[in-house]
Amino acid sequence: MSERIDVSIESKQPEGPSGKRHPNTCPVCESHYRDDELAEAVWVCGQCGHHFSMPARARVDQLADAGSWQEEATEIRSDDPLGFFDLRPYSERLVEAELNTGLGEAIVVGSATIGGHACELAVMDFAFMGGSMGSAVGEKFSRACDSAAERGLPLVSVSASGGARMQEGILSLMQLPKTVAAVEDMHDAGSPLISVMTHPTTAGVLASFATLGDVIIAEPGALLIFAGPRVVQQTTREKLPEDFALSESNFRLGHVDAVVPRPELPSVLTRLLGLFANAQ
Repeated sequence: MSERIDVSIESKQPEGPSGKRHPNTCPVCESHYRDDELAEAVWVCGQCGHHFSMPARARVDQLADAGSWQEEATEIRSDDPLGFFDLRPYSERLVEAELNTGLGEAIVVGSATIGGHACELAVMDFAFMGGSMGSAVGEKFSRACDSAAERGLPLVSVSASGGARMQEGILSLMQLPKTVAAVEDMHDAGSPLISVMTHPTTAGVLASFATLGDVIIAEPGALLIFAGPRVVQQTTREKLPEDFALSESNFRLGHVDAVVPRPELPSVLTRLLGLFANAQ
């Protein structure tokens, strides 16, 4: 018989003086870092290897060859078609996210070279409203697919998302079939997709383009699941494995092709892009 658990119990994390953990404190070993130390280490804890969330532009700097990045679709911004209001207006949340991240949306797309190989690059940023996928995110990703198809190049996608953006309702959910169709059109044109899933890649993004890669890579310890572990636990009322829905268990079950530490990503992507280039 499966072991039953009390689903009302929640894990507690150490808190700082203000009641919140400092963002530069490792949640695993509690090592603390300065901003420049984290940036130099590509946001990976030097003590235990925990992968912090990484800003999209820093990710582009890590992956793309110096001077090769050309951002595209910068004019696309989210609108507020529903006039959505919860505790605060959606329009206010968008402005706050832009001020905090310096981004116009939760994804940046453009052309670049990685290890000398030309490609399209689409990188999500979890700091922008949890990396949620609204109409603008779906449109920008679709344009990256179109650009890759037109130029006959691979698309490298780096996902980090909590899923669809609830403030846009059905318009957000429509981005799932839209991005799936964009990937299918790109595949029909002969352009491959290399999907890199980072923590977390969940819900609508996992259920759409993130899992459609010709090669699917995950960073260590990333949560990759449609519904969160707490939801699954409350539904089944059974104890879940320690690595439930993490990269390592997804790799073991064949859902991803490789688990690659962040410092090794540029060299792995270079090799993959070279293989695809030689296959054409």
